[in-house]
Amino acid sequence: MSNVYHTMKADITLRHLSGMEFSGENLRMEEEELGDFFALRGGRHLNEGELKSHLLLASRLENIGVFLGAGASRSSGGMLVTEVWKHFRGTNPDSLNWLLSERFIAAAEAEKTESSVNLEKLLDILGTTEREWQRLKRTKKLQSLVNHRNNLYRALLRGAILDESLWSGLANSIGLERLRDYRMLLTRLMATRRPGQEAPWLFSTNYDLAIEWACESLGLQFINGFTGLHNRTFSPNNFDLGFRNMRARGEARFGSYHIYLAKLHGSLSWIPAEGFSVRELSTEGLYDKVFRFIRAESSIQWPGLMILPNSNKYLQTTSYVLGELIRRFAEFLARPQTCLLISGYSFGDEHLNRVLLSALQNPTLHLVLYVPEFTHKDDRQSLRPWLRSVLELQLPRVTIVGGQEQAFFSKMVERDLPEPALLDDEHERTIRMLRILEKAAQSEIEEHEEQVPAAAAREGADSDA
Repeated sequence: MSNVYHTMKADITLRHLSGMEFSGENLRMEEEELGDFFALRGGRHLNEGELKSHLLLASRLENIGVFLGAGASRSSGGMLVTEVWKHFRGTNPDSLNWLLSERFIAAAEAEKTESSVNLEKLLDILGTTEREWQRLKRTKKLQSLVNHRNNLYRALLRGAILDESLWSGLANSIGLERLRDYRMLLTRLMATRRPGQEAPWLFSTNYDLAIEWACESLGLQFINGFTGLHNRTFSPNNFDLGFRNMRARGEARFGSYHIYLAKLHGSLSWIPAEGFSVRELSTEGLYDKVFRFIRAESSIQWPGLMILPNSNKYLQTTSYVLGELIRRFAEFLARPQTCLLISGYSFGDEHLNRVLLSALQNPTLHLVLYVPEFTHKDDRQSLRPWLRSVLELQLPRVTIVGGQEQAFFSKMVERDLPEPALLDDEHERTIRMLRILEKAAQSEIEEHEEQVPAAAAREGADSDA
């Protein structure tokens, strides 16, 4: 009962905080206590309590989704694009020199500590050049291109395999600890869903398997568009399906027992298949393909994994998969009473940025953006143009959280997302009635305690008489 009471008290407190106004002095005190934490909702500053309150209420909207970029997988062993490029430069100097000599990249780009090389565009250019050299029958140059591009792919895979312990099973403590943030995200998202509400959506530009492994470790079903057991193929109709507990009673039958997963840049486990289709491989079936390629065993060639959506993919027969996923993303954002949390995303994908910008026309859409580089400083020229334009709008439906590590993925899931609460409306009514009864009982006790001395005094007076 004590835990329930404190949970309710915290809930009520958060609701109260959401409507409070704070003075400048109070805001400064909060900022000093929280370090670099910084958040704006529209043009109004938020403290940590207000942000939690906002997310508590937003998470109970009809639709809840999370959009994740590379930054979300760092705690699981993943790499940012800048880190992938740094790894490539350090391990493949010959390939770097070849890209420079063939003018696929500029010297100024290659020399910068922080990568300014757009890997998506670079692979796009390499793919276009490959087809042109095939047409011209430049066999020697073509082989060089393939070899050096494979080295670039190896660097990308290094950033996507996460921890090798995850590939041997999830029963070990190392694997579970690597997936801690993802597991917490899934647990808290599922806890916010009420009977009749749609299951949460996860959108990701990452091609690692962290989300899938986290779901499996929790025994949680996920729908990613693929169906089948031994031969899993993509069918978009799967996104229109869901799981129900037919043995449950009442509204619990319509609770959430799964998530929807849309990987907008492809996945490490996807490969093109015959018949205008895409197959999904299991970790066991994928292990040899990935690690033999990374180790360059027997001069193995690129296994054809569907990662990075460059224009070449849209020329292939499998392009409809990514197109369908983006369509589902736009459809989700257009729904009434929707909240989308964005974390680990650098806002460098223009076609996805356009989808997000168009979605702001939905009057009931709430966006919560976690942007580490967003700080107290007035100079915001370092931010992406898309972010600057959103800030200028000062929409109360858009919340931006910054402050370096205060805006990391781990902070979002552990500090800001509401914890699981085993309370429904019936429980809440029961607790309120119990508190009323407790107050009434306490009043009776106090009244009785006051009456006892008075009665004793009267009895004493009567005996004396």
